Amino acid sequence: MTDHLATRLTNFDAVLFDLDGVITPTADVHMRAWQTMFDALFAAWQISPPYTDDDYYAYIDGKKRYDGVSALLRSRNVELAWGHPDDPPEHDTVCGVGNRKNGAFLAVLEREGIAPYPGSLALVIELQAAGIPVAIVSSSKNARPVLEAAGIIHRFPVIVDGVTAETKHLPSKPAPDVFLEGARELGVDPARTVVVEDAIAGVESGVAGGFGLVIGVDRGAGADALRAAGAHLIVNDLSELLEGTE
Repeated sequence: MTDHLATRLTNFDAVLFDLDGVITPTADVHMRAWQTMFDALFAAWQISPPYTDDDYYAYIDGKKRYDGVSALLRSRNVELAWGHPDDPPEHDTVCGVGNRKNGAFLAVLEREGIAPYPGSLALVIELQAAGIPVAIVSSSKNARPVLEAAGIIHRFPVIVDGVTAETKHLPSKPAPDVFLEGARELGVDPARTVVVEDAIAGVESGVAGGFGLVIGVDRGAGADALRAAGAHLIVNDLSELLEGTE
């Protein structure tokens, strides 16, 4: 990483972390679950072209689950009734389809478990040792189960997730509302706060919220795409930021 002085995280008042792909490698589990679910759905409904990883990054990554389902299906000219979050997985609604995927995700999480990225955990520990508040801001309704499975939920006193967004009627990233809620709950000024994201929509969210530093973690979205979305700094792993906390 270049110019440590300019990007030293301890110069800011707080750091807001996305979860999937930033703190834990759950993005891989999510991607497998989405692929499995959409492969079966596309085959049953004769939808083409086939679902690919590019679809995940373009329509799903960083968004609330049902918004991602709706955007992906709309890209294939498929319109479904929204339904209700309590819809069973077999219902042919946006919520029903989203709940199909969630069942697959939870099954994989329970079977395989999850561990945080070592560099991410090390950075969180360094920040907390320096007295810098941290929070999780995730579009996922599974944020708490993932943090519990990883054994690190105690490190994040503030968690803004998909459940929070639904309860408080906050729109999905790339709207800035969920990150602004995280800053509000920590009692910090967005302009004095760092956002750390791996999703294009999440980077756009941080930029739209006027956050002082938006860091893009390239876990597959691509450095150019993260830069185009407005990331001020791009890293491949958060261990690259550890020198900035000295």
